[in-house]
Amino acid sequence: MLTSLSDLPRRKAQGPKLTVLTAYDYPTARMLDDAGVDLLLVGDSLGMVVLGLPDTTGVTMDMMVHHTTAVCRGVSRAPVISDLPFASYLTPEMAVANARRLMDCGAACVKLEGGVSMLPQVRAIIGAGIPFVGHIGMLPQSVKEEGGYKKKGKTAESVEHLVADAQALDEAGAVAIVLESIVPAVATQITGRIKASTIGIGAGTETDGQVLVTPDLLGSFPWFRPPFAKARADVAGETMRAVREYMAEVQA
Repeated sequence: MLTSLSDLPRRKAQGPKLTVLTAYDYPTARMLDDAGVDLLLVGDSLGMVVLGLPDTTGVTMDMMVHHTTAVCRGVSRAPVISDLPFASYLTPEMAVANARRLMDCGAACVKLEGGVSMLPQVRAIIGAGIPFVGHIGMLPQSVKEEGGYKKKGKTAESVEHLVADAQALDEAGAVAIVLESIVPAVATQITGRIKASTIGIGAGTETDGQVLVTPDLLGSFPWFRPPFAKARADVAGETMRAVREYMAEVQA
């Protein structure tokens, strides 16, 4: 199991593949850490699966600070990645200031969405000594601009842009890059061309690791689950059963 970001190059070269799950609170983080998950992500997906927002664009820095602090209290080993939320990195200066806020919570590194277009912000973060994780492909924070969640890498032009984004982030010094909703063959190509570890979600099985939203894995958010996420438990069903059993006992 991973204990330091410095282990990432060895894991990319030798395996096994990285396991990454999201955490938004202390008990979940503590359990995932104890289970041996390699990396924990305090994702801005909390906007939807914790706060009931329609997408991630309503997540604020204060929300990310709140949840990152709780997660880091529960972790004794796994490095924690924390998302910079929508509109929190409009300039390099803003990106560094907000990245420092997340690092002060106990995060091991920060993540933002975008490739070549975000290089000034990425370079500023890395230049400030803050470990950085990239995120390319489908970008949830751009869902309103793009009119929905769309698979990337279906055209030659799209592939060219994805490869350029990955290589730019790699050359800037990213320790890892999330590849979201990318045609698997393209994700495989990117993984073989960069030094940074690739972490796939809806991008096939040939990346250096995989990330899932933990409520999707556990079946604790029954109202929506993406097609690539396999629920390995039914926490929602068990919760309803326990609540109804309690109610029946109280009302008997």
